[in-house]
Amino acid sequence: MSSDPQRPFASKIALVTGASRGIGYASALALARAGAHVVAVARTVGGLEELDDAIRAAGGSATLVPLDLKDSEGVARLGAALAERYQRLDVLVGNAGILGPLSPLGHIEPKAWDEVIAVNVTANWHLIRAMDPLLRLAEAGRAVFLTSGAAVHVRAYWGSYAISKAALDALVRTYAAETASTRVRVNLMSPGPTRTAMRALAMPGEDPMSLKTADAVADKIVELCRPEFQETGKIYDYRAGRLLDPESAI
Repeated sequence: MSSDPQRPFASKIALVTGASRGIGYASALALARAGAHVVAVARTVGGLEELDDAIRAAGGSATLVPLDLKDSEGVARLGAALAERYQRLDVLVGNAGILGPLSPLGHIEPKAWDEVIAVNVTANWHLIRAMDPLLRLAEAGRAVFLTSGAAVHVRAYWGSYAISKAALDALVRTYAAETASTRVRVNLMSPGPTRTAMRALAMPGEDPMSLKTADAVADKIVELCRPEFQETGKIYDYRAGRLLDPESAI
């Protein structure tokens, strides 16, 4: 652990997906400010370059990885590259996700359904497959995945998103159970309404200034990634300000 209280993640390697905007961008920047070398993954090169500029301005460092997480072979290659270069991974933030169509289940096109499941669920399974050995090699491997209250509080027309997040919850909780006897700790973050592009897409009539910022959520994600954080298999409900047991409603 770093002796500098302002840089508790000094010498740590942190991988953040969906890092080009929103909560992923804010989390990557917050981890870099806390001393971590950030491996920033996203599809949007321009957004990654803006993140890199912000991290450098904050005195941090990053490796930019333009990658579509639906590319499972690319995810595997990333895991191999991290193993070769760093021999471990200290932090994994699985943030990347898509909203998908807000539509009756019977009206969703199969291609759109498949993409939501591929990005929100299957890509995170591939991430776990590729990064689990590296997290186990860290002194205190930490993984946090972004979920949603929609996984439990279902509503009409949000089917593909809600179902994908419910599946993600089960995936992450299973991984937490399988690593409970190791030094790895795995949790979920349910941020609630946040000022992001995805929220604006889902709720176009909402005043974004009435919502908390992605930076506020990122600060809590960083707390869940600290080596001294020992809870695992839990959901942090940002709105409630506390950890929930998996069986509790988000």
